[in-house]
Amino acid sequence: MNISMPVPPEAGKRPKIFYGYIVVASAFSLLAVLCAALYSFGVFLKPIAAEFSWTRALTSGAQSTNTFVSGVFCMITGRLTDKFGPRLVVTFCGILFGLGFLLMSRVNTAWQLYLFWGIMAGGGMSGGFVPLTSTITRWFTKRRGLMTGIVVAGVGVGTMIGPAAVARLMESYGWRTSLIMAGIMSLVFVVVAAQFLSRDPTKKGQTLYGGQAELKVPEIETWGLSLNEAVHTRQFWMLCMIYALIGVNQFVIMIHVVPHATDMGMSPIAAAGILSIIGGVSVAGRILLGSIADRVGNRQALLIGLSLMTAALFWLQVAREPWMLYLFAAIFGFGYGGEVAMISPVVAELFGMKTLGAKLGVVNFNYHLGLTTGPLLGGRIFDVTGSYYSAFLLAGMLGVIGIIMVTVLRPIRKETQAA
Repeated sequence: MNISMPVPPEAGKRPKIFYGYIVVASAFSLLAVLCAALYSFGVFLKPIAAEFSWTRALTSGAQSTNTFVSGVFCMITGRLTDKFGPRLVVTFCGILFGLGFLLMSRVNTAWQLYLFWGIMAGGGMSGGFVPLTSTITRWFTKRRGLMTGIVVAGVGVGTMIGPAAVARLMESYGWRTSLIMAGIMSLVFVVVAAQFLSRDPTKKGQTLYGGQAELKVPEIETWGLSLNEAVHTRQFWMLCMIYALIGVNQFVIMIHVVPHATDMGMSPIAAAGILSIIGGVSVAGRILLGSIADRVGNRQALLIGLSLMTAALFWLQVAREPWMLYLFAAIFGFGYGGEVAMISPVVAELFGMKTLGAKLGVVNFNYHLGLTTGPLLGGRIFDVTGSYYSAFLLAGMLGVIGIIMVTVLRPIRKETQAA
């Protein structure tokens, strides 16, 4: 039978306050704060590089290390969330991230930068996306796409708010004091907000949203394939490849579109507006495509997002005016935001709830490999050709490959056994 989890009828009676909504609010806030701190690295990059006479490549390499380490540790935090729940995992990772941020204020050598930001903060970030989205999936069957979209919208909100807030701090206090202030606020908020997380409804004496009163979460989590079973399927590695391609395309743009725009003659402030639009519209993409997924299916919503993202990359080939670049940003941001929101629901739909965190961790690791590769690929192509057009064209072609792969992706058919 199809292992996609069936949607049972709703329970006839539900508590006045469904705790799953508190978990959603907490997870949204956590991702917003973590990503606000994460994406502020770009604000610190130039003054840090200037103070120590480091190259941009050397300094920005700490961010690539951060991304890679986060992807590796996501495979661990996903498994730990399956076993111990999100509260313990996110609390520990929040402390690690906050300490890495604080220690950045004491950086004097390149190895310290890579240790504090690349490894410590990168490891701390692994307590964000995978533990939080896998937890939301355990609380909802109905409205799963919408709730996941709301949580992941925290990434876009943090992207919009964090760098601007840190830039204002730096104007008054300099980069070292600003790192201390931002680090303390991040550490305290994440640790406190993590205490509102709960692994599943049974921990609060409630039932799954959209599930029957007699339906137990432990029973739900026996449906589908374990990680060991999933990795032996073609579909699992296809999904990993799809998200690796999405990661490449996402960070080719996020890292290189502003230099591309300034090369065309736009002012730095106007060019930075492209990223602001991408971040802002991605919030709408995460929520709206998440809601659409509840109606048409997660794979169909993923296909819509990837198609929009790919169309925007081809539009970038002919975009020569500021309004054309802003239009690109809106389409690209909506598409990429929806794709990120679909990771956990798509994994659950294709492979079931069994060891969801572990499976999500592996898929997310491949996504992070793409995020790590994208900036390097774009920079290398620019160094060889003198422009970014070939890099953006290649990204569009990778998007087409991803679209083809999504269209042939189907759930595994397997008779599931109770654990």
